[in-house]
Amino acid sequence: MLTIGPYQTVNAVALAPMAGVTDLPFRRLCARFGAGLLVGEMVHSDPRLRESRKSQQRRSHDLEINPRSVQIVGNDPLIMAEAARYNVSCGAQIIDINMGCPAKKVCRKAAGSALLADEPLVKEILTAVVEAVDVPVTLKIRTGADPEHRNGPTIARIAEDAGIALLAVHGRTRACAFQGEVEHDTTALIVESVDIPVLANGDICSATDAQAVLTHTGASGVMVGRAAQGAPWLPGMIANAIDGRPAPPPDLSTQYSVMREHLRELHGFYGEFAGSRIARKHIGWYLDGHPAYYDEKRIFNRLDDAADQLRFLDTLFNHLDRQDLAA
Repeated sequence: MLTIGPYQTVNAVALAPMAGVTDLPFRRLCARFGAGLLVGEMVHSDPRLRESRKSQQRRSHDLEINPRSVQIVGNDPLIMAEAARYNVSCGAQIIDINMGCPAKKVCRKAAGSALLADEPLVKEILTAVVEAVDVPVTLKIRTGADPEHRNGPTIARIAEDAGIALLAVHGRTRACAFQGEVEHDTTALIVESVDIPVLANGDICSATDAQAVLTHTGASGVMVGRAAQGAPWLPGMIANAIDGRPAPPPDLSTQYSVMREHLRELHGFYGEFAGSRIARKHIGWYLDGHPAYYDEKRIFNRLDDAADQLRFLDTLFNHLDRQDLAA
């Protein structure tokens, strides 16, 4: 388990915060299947965006998922501190700071992983946020700005000195984005550099991957990101396997039930119009696990009506050869 301030998670496998993915419906599913820590989508610190529909949805919490972790992004220490206070007032039990996102639209504003190149500003932001709230503050970073400047260990020591309770490290630099092989040597150096818990992140797609990374880095746990898209059971499966209780993925019948429930939750959470469009990527990720049915995915992506989407899933899983689909 992980100890984060006064909180202890059920295991040491976290779901990474992913914009447009780890919304409340998805986090609920991952929690049910046993993810230990769930971090919501990043919320911008700019107070002008607070009441936007997107920000309100990203701040939505399930009171049964504890601890409730909200990630904030920005580059101004005072504004970040105020954003942390505001989100705590809205129910956040942990504030996570985003210094790992490599997206151009985030880095162009000198936020996300762009901050790693400015160590004094990193210190200012972390200190301001930690001092602003009475809940644990965690941090997600990359190994550095680029392969020639892997300053992750220095950032980690700054974080520990500022009072950060837990650190998650994606094993690529900002410049690498999601290209090339992940490297966990820097993560191992970070683990040696600090006494706070460190989560290793990046291309962890199975329990085998997780165990290898834990052995290599000595990290306290792992954080699962893109591999969980279309597989909300994956973080829990990895946690069980690490704990000596390996199990196969859910059978086809269970996967179908999860897809259908997820679809209905998306329709309910976003409304049928927006929900049916957001559902396309989620159902697409589920169907990616069954590549023989690429054509069915394309058909689903053309459906606009919520009821039609539900009927399509029902028809697909009631009439296709189940043995072929499960293969």
